[in-house]
Amino acid sequence: MSEGLSNPERVIGFHFFNPVAVMPLLEIARTPATDDATTATAVAVGKELKKTMVIVKDFPAFVVNRLLTRFMGEITDAIDEGTAPDVADAAMKPLGLPMTSLELLGLVGPGVALHVAETLHKNLGDRYRISPTMQAFVAQGVRTFYIKDEKGALSPNPAALALIKAGTKPSTSEEVRIRALKALASEARMMLDEGVVSTAAEIDICMLLGCGWPLHLGGILPYLDREGISSEVSGQTFHPAGVASLA
Repeated sequence: MSEGLSNPERVIGFHFFNPVAVMPLLEIARTPATDDATTATAVAVGKELKKTMVIVKDFPAFVVNRLLTRFMGEITDAIDEGTAPDVADAAMKPLGLPMTSLELLGLVGPGVALHVAETLHKNLGDRYRISPTMQAFVAQGVRTFYIKDEKGALSPNPAALALIKAGTKPSTSEEVRIRALKALASEARMMLDEGVVSTAAEIDICMLLGCGWPLHLGGILPYLDREGISSEVSGQTFHPAGVASLA
């Protein structure tokens, strides 16, 4: 967006979260040309808006959406492979997230989810796969996996179920949970190596305040450290011993 401008150093991005009036996080995206004065001005504006800010590198999906898309992709991949939707969608429930992946899909919309996945697939590679189920949802105008009855109870949308072309390699909920958590650990390590953010704590802040990662878990990366997933994926923990952990 700043290409060709006379003063590209004055361009900076604000990434709010929906609903903007409620969600406390603001990702402030610096381009390679953004100067410190512009960044300081952006932070001052964010402070006036009463937001908690994290400065991020101008990189596809920044922090929250990149991690959300990665782990939601593991859920839809499991469904495409043959895992029953209710089994795959229950995988992350033990963590106490505000909603399941397929509930979130209904809030975001399959069209937006597919567009984001396609963008990240193009920019970040094959680990962001394009789900044929999501493509079918968009092509057929199916906007949500769940529908609500008069009492607000959720049940699978028959139109959505009819479009799933499942494979023959089902997984258990535990298997899906572990693969999704490993994907998060892998992506977080890559983001730190790429300089998308400066510290692991900033990833924790983003996920706590931008996607409702449960506060009682102490942050996404301490949780992955405690579970042994960080070390299994990259051979190291994100935080030193004692950070949101007794050991």
